Amino acid sequence: MSSAWNASDVTPDGAAWLASAGTYPRSTLALWEERPDAPVVLPCGSVFDVVSAPAMFGRRMLDRLWDDGPGSGPVAQFRGRMLLFAAPGTAQRLPALLEWEEWGGRDSREATRTDAVPPLLCHGTGDAVTVPAPSKSASLSVPAPPESASPAVPAPPESASPTVPALPDTVSPATPPPAGATVPARSASRWLVAPDTRQPWLPGPEVLLWAAVRAARSAVRISIFPPADQGAKVYDVSRRR
Repeated sequence: MSSAWNASDVTPDGAAWLASAGTYPRSTLALWEERPDAPVVLPCGSVFDVVSAPAMFGRRMLDRLWDDGPGSGPVAQFRGRMLLFAAPGTAQRLPALLEWEEWGGRDSREATRTDAVPPLLCHGTGDAVTVPAPSKSASLSVPAPPESASPAVPAPPESASPTVPALPDTVSPATPPPAGATVPARSASRWLVAPDTRQPWLPGPEVLLWAAVRAARSAVRISIFPPADQGAKVYDVSRRR
């Protein structure tokens, strides 16, 4: 594996991993084969959970994971939020761990805003998220995995509306839009750490708790104005487990 990964594109194996979370993996891969620039909606809870953080704080968490920790799983930026892909079950446990750490400052007179972890949205079983397009231009040639039926995601109707409305960060479970559907493109929708294998390592709740606490502590030492090249940072995936 190369020492640095181009975070803008998902590999064919990474696309297969993402598609395996949906009810109809082959339909998702077929859509991406025809339109690799199309974002899709995928359910959480079985293949991955997602922890959504405000962009600035999520970037600090990601930097902590790579600078001092074990690295991260796939990470995407979507509409002003950072989406950190985590091990299934993380969405259920992380809020309880954060509350136990009392990083909201509710019971501590010494806590300040810079000490507190902002609200993190944890998406697990029964939730779905919009993931960015796997590529801006390249075609994906990937062997399709067998179809699977997830009980948490209802089967799609035979016909679908030709237009898909703008999708929020979290929506009800749904299948990928048909080939003729349109999803508004946004420049802020991109991969920072793109999936590159069929079995990527995913951080659990304890790892993300550690990253959130250290990101909060480091906030006082970081200017509110991000560096000019912050969005171009490349993470060394060779360190990822």
